[in-house]
Amino acid sequence: MPRPLKILNVVGARPNLVKMAPLLRAMKRHKEIETFLVHTGQHYDERLSDVFFRQLEMQLPDANLGVGSGSHAEQTAEIMKRVEPLLLRYRPDLVVVVGDVNSTIAVSLTAAKLGIRIAHVEAGLRSFDRSMPEEINRMLTDALADYMFVTEECAIENLLREGRPRERIYFVGNVMIDALHQSLPLSQSSKIGDELGLVNGGGWQRFAMLTLHRPSNVDSVETLHGLLEGIVAVAEEIPVIFPVHPRTKEKLDSSKVAAHPRLQLIPPLGYLEFLSLMSHATMVLTDSGGIQEETTALGVPCLTLRNNTERPVTISHGTNQLVGTDPAKIMRAAQDVLENGRKPGRLPPLWDGKAAERIVETILTITEM
Repeated sequence: MPRPLKILNVVGARPNLVKMAPLLRAMKRHKEIETFLVHTGQHYDERLSDVFFRQLEMQLPDANLGVGSGSHAEQTAEIMKRVEPLLLRYRPDLVVVVGDVNSTIAVSLTAAKLGIRIAHVEAGLRSFDRSMPEEINRMLTDALADYMFVTEECAIENLLREGRPRERIYFVGNVMIDALHQSLPLSQSSKIGDELGLVNGGGWQRFAMLTLHRPSNVDSVETLHGLLEGIVAVAEEIPVIFPVHPRTKEKLDSSKVAAHPRLQLIPPLGYLEFLSLMSHATMVLTDSGGIQEETTALGVPCLTLRNNTERPVTISHGTNQLVGTDPAKIMRAAQDVLENGRKPGRLPPLWDGKAAERIVETILTITEM
């Protein structure tokens, strides 16, 4: 009997955990695969990491690099230093990285220099804005990857334009949506709506959700003030629930913007609690990429507080629209949702909850070549 295919899987930040959970489940259904999970520790707060392992029913990491926070250069370098001995010791046949965080590029760089094959899940997404650190991570990871698994068809065009070989690109769907399919029923038993006073007489009242974490939005006092001005205007019309990312909390403390009584700031949420709120929200305002995808799958209107998106299919097919950071534009878009309700969207191709299995079956086929 041939030895199992040794796959080292990497997570580092909260979105990675959501994407990796379906992949690990799919891999464990195949006896010919031996899995090894590495957590770089890029997100180390219990509310940003540990709770996700529990709620997604993921195996605990086989190794935690404990890198913690730091500048982009410090974090990337530290991950490379700590993962290299592990790669040399374990000697995987394949390294699987997801998304576009510092952990993704750091492990890819290290594996590539050791001659270890790399599979990038969520490849080919482009905002065409190099001021976004994630854009640099995406482009470099795809340049190093041996196999690229894409979530939407425009990603194929992006990769071909950059000279990547077509035979190494696989259109498989979206593992983020796999996780949503698996967790949505369980999320509906969450009591978070009751705890936040959003459920009256057994029914949900209208409310909006807000997330903010991108440096371009929260590091500039002027931009952050403008965004909050728009959000406060929305809160005049509808309660806004704002789970505050630790990075954003630091900036809010010095922003000198008075909290509106209907703008409810709360700590970060677990995946199930967040999913419960998002599925019942009247609208979601966000600068997150993954939330643009999840709201598309849920049919919930999404107002993206950015001037670009690396996920254009959420606009062409889904419920997403770019509103930028101008307060007046934010309010106009929110008012349109409140007055006219949800615009019809449709699921993009292959967003059917089966992406992880397609990826694993493809890996088993291509690694035999």
